[in-house]
Amino acid sequence: MSEGTATIRTRKFLTNRLLNRRQMVVDVLHPGRATVPKTEIREKLGRMYKTTADVVFCFGFKTQFGGGKTTGFALIYDTLDYAKKLEPKFRLARRPCREQEEWSQAAQGKKEPSKESAWREEIQSGRRKEVNGQFCYCVLRVISHDGINAAVLR
Repeated sequence: MSEGTATIRTRKFLTNRLLNRRQMVVDVLHPGRATVPKTEIREKLGRMYKTTADVVFCFGFKTQFGGGKTTGFALIYDTLDYAKKLEPKFRLARRPCREQEEWSQAAQGKKEPSKESAWREEIQSGRRKEVNGQFCYCVLRVISHDGINAAVLR
């Protein structure tokens, strides 16, 4: 093997018909190189198993101490639809070829304020008061001109 080349071997190959994928352990031999990019591994696995690189998902790679060999895991889905349905969102988000969805809170819409934040606002405005760790309304006692007590929420 010359410097700068990488050899990919698969073992523990399993065809998982329930999840419509093939899964395997991948051994990458790369003497003279620090590591091999996952994009290169995806392309080579795609060629080995006669499929496109966009349905190949590689993860969990660990380089052995001293270098030269890396071991990881690969999943090859039958179609991209199955991959989108079954793969975790974080792994799909790492793919540059995928049409990106918006994950920001602004795109998801404004969240409804929680009960605690609503209470906090009421405390700051003076409508509620915290007594012994419990929230209660502040009641202002007003005596009307005819002597009848009236409670007014403030």
